[in-house]
Amino acid sequence: MFLKITNFLKEHYQIIISVVLFGIIFLLGFPFYKSIILLLEFIVILEVVKMVSEFLEKRKLRLRFVLDVFIIFLIRDVIILTTDTCKNYFDILFLLFVIFIFFIFRIMALKYSPNIIGKK
Repeated sequence: MFLKITNFLKEHYQIIISVVLFGIIFLLGFPFYKSIILLLEFIVILEVVKMVSEFLEKRKLRLRFVLDVFIIFLIRDVIILTTDTCKNYFDILFLLFVIFIFFIFRIMALKYSPNIIGKK
């Protein structure tokens, strides 16, 4: 019985963490969009720390990490602008266009990465 429970927890830990976080947000009465914004800020901080630590360790800066930080930060700004009462649709569309351009750069960075080309 204990083995079944541990296997279930190992397989579905993301769902359990999500339910616990949602429950905490619900019980505290914290607005959901603000919690999403804070979560995206946390992800940006994680990506920046990952980027800096890899740079200090390997003396290389991966373009993928830099683009990920900008994409997540811009998604955060889009969420902030869309939840604003006085929406400026031009700013939202411009940020979405910039996110699209960064996604294209990220795809190109993965496709033409020196690590992948060297392995062929």
